[in-house]
Amino acid sequence: KWVETKTGFYADGTLHSMSNTFEFLRFPPLVLLDKFRLGLTILRAAHIRNWRKLETQTVSDWLRRWSGENTFAKIWQPLLRAKLGETYQSTSAAFIWATIQRMYAARKSGLKKEMFGYIPGGYARILDEISQQLTRENVRIENQRRAEKITSTPDSRLKVLFAQGAEETYDHLIITIPSPLAAGICPELTEEEKRQLNALQYLGVICASVLLKKPLSEYYVTNITDPGFPFTGVIEMSALVDRNFFSGNALVYLPKYVTHDDPAFELTDAEIEEQFLPALMRMHPELKAEDVTSFHVSRARRVFALSTLHYSEKLPPIRTSMPGVYILNSAHIVNGTLNVNETIKLADSTLPRILSR
Repeated sequence: KWVETKTGFYADGTLHSMSNTFEFLRFPPLVLLDKFRLGLTILRAAHIRNWRKLETQTVSDWLRRWSGENTFAKIWQPLLRAKLGETYQSTSAAFIWATIQRMYAARKSGLKKEMFGYIPGGYARILDEISQQLTRENVRIENQRRAEKITSTPDSRLKVLFAQGAEETYDHLIITIPSPLAAGICPELTEEEKRQLNALQYLGVICASVLLKKPLSEYYVTNITDPGFPFTGVIEMSALVDRNFFSGNALVYLPKYVTHDDPAFELTDAEIEEQFLPALMRMHPELKAEDVTSFHVSRARRVFALSTLHYSEKLPPIRTSMPGVYILNSAHIVNGTLNVNETIKLADSTLPRILSR
């Protein structure tokens, strides 16, 4: 199902539409010169081919130089904080390049408008179909089996100790969990390998899923540039997905991007709800407590690795010093943003080399 989507900006206490060129030109927080420099920045990033040079400078320095101080303060800095927290200060300009490249590619399709596609039933439907196909090909899938330790055996195989105490032996292992966790379960790695894996900085997310009796807005994504909000954006899934799939309700995601050790991870669902709902009602005064049908929270401490300065040079190799052990995960996406397309591309480009060995 393909749907034209709209984007909103919450700035200076007001919700603005930023879904087309005309609305961009009318955007009140920026004067005409600021808008020109913002457009020039996006155009410049869209046409850069040597992204490795951008790894040598911070994203804030690069954006200030091209967009100017006012545009950076009014637009870029709030958006960077929303996505990266304070870690944006150590993030390279390659991050914004990859983000703009992805946005610009959608516009180059000839449609000249934002089109998002979704599969009715969501990822659960996709994963279920993939699982069935793999099972037909005699692949064994086991869930809820957390690996705690991987060691070599005297006959050059690999022993995996699981959390429940079970052990299994394999010829080869491809480890796809976040790099610091991979370092923790492979004690036989060299100290340099462990250092490289642990040096990768990850960003986590706390995401509230809110089911409402009525929609909030027409915007699929609302970016927040005003300070003081406990969540970093509003994703209204029912502005994309037909509300009939939600029994006529509206589904809203409220993400909060934080470092993996942020104290917010220790908050209960009720404590997060006490922070999030009043802020959402401040943004949408027509929303009342009785409009909220359910409020649930998901947490992931390590979602994606931050593109820090000289990132591609510091990335650990996929092949480790432990024979038969490979560590391959989303941290190896060096010139793109974390999404399904990039993940599949990474697997397609890397797995043939691993399997050929």
